Amino acid sequence: MNEHINSSTVTLNNPIAGQRTTIIQDIKSLVKFIVLIANVLPVIAGFWLALHFTNTSLTEHLGTFLLTIGGSGLVIAGALILNNWYDVDIDTVMERTKQRPTVTGNFSLRAVLIMGIAASVLGFILLLFTSISAVIYALIGWITYVFFYTMWTKRRYTWNTIIGSVSGAVTPLIGWAAIDASFHIVPFALFLLLFIWQMPHTYAIAIKKNDEYKAAKVAMLPAVRGFKVTKVHMVIYIALLFPIPFLLSSLGTTFMVIASILNAAWLALAIRGFYMKDNYKWANWNFLYSVNYMTILFLLMIFVTLPIFYN
Repeated sequence: MNEHINSSTVTLNNPIAGQRTTIIQDIKSLVKFIVLIANVLPVIAGFWLALHFTNTSLTEHLGTFLLTIGGSGLVIAGALILNNWYDVDIDTVMERTKQRPTVTGNFSLRAVLIMGIAASVLGFILLLFTSISAVIYALIGWITYVFFYTMWTKRRYTWNTIIGSVSGAVTPLIGWAAIDASFHIVPFALFLLLFIWQMPHTYAIAIKKNDEYKAAKVAMLPAVRGFKVTKVHMVIYIALLFPIPFLLSSLGTTFMVIASILNAAWLALAIRGFYMKDNYKWANWNFLYSVNYMTILFLLMIFVTLPIFYN
């Protein structure tokens, strides 16, 4: 169990503590705004695809849509806030996290804890007005991220990435379950897509920030077992993405072809890592590719199921 340091300790020991930032900047940092948006997008995609495959329209379920996005967004934000609260000691060491309000002392740790719990509870309440299944999926993601990833495996085991990937992979299931609780191959495929994708994506970040993870004593794979082993894992996981477009064949040939091309290009980029001398440059390329890969795929899922396109 991590032993937390209080906010006064952070302020005294951190050279940038007390640095002025706006309240908006602090809140965006606290909820990891980009990460939050990246996790809400699959919720929207899952919701949209459920509408498509149940032959219903967004106008019929506009209220449910707003509750789903608002509820899931708050649950995810709450989990991310609690991650910041728990990881304050790590964040004081890592360069990219030293501006977070938990580190600067702009927000007390007690206030951050209350905010994380309040956001989570409010989010679950909103999701209760959609479906029990949506709440269950959100709860699985929240518990996995806060307890199993943040508090248990992140500091101890290299397979923390696998645990963390589960929490991110349930997001499209939340959106789907708000409309249709029955089993369908599409949400299952979306879960697999996100689960597998997060592995090479996170490993790329871990290589980029390897020195910082080592300094913070976080058990990321590159820091523990080296770059070569990590590259092998990345190639394996990217290769596992190849069957996913065929599981989503109901989205049409256009989606399958584009998704397959994206998979092939990423695999080629991953294999190139064995021949490049600059590991950090290669890792950055993979990180940028992974972000664009997922954004393109989820936007494409929505595009190919637009009524004007599909009909």
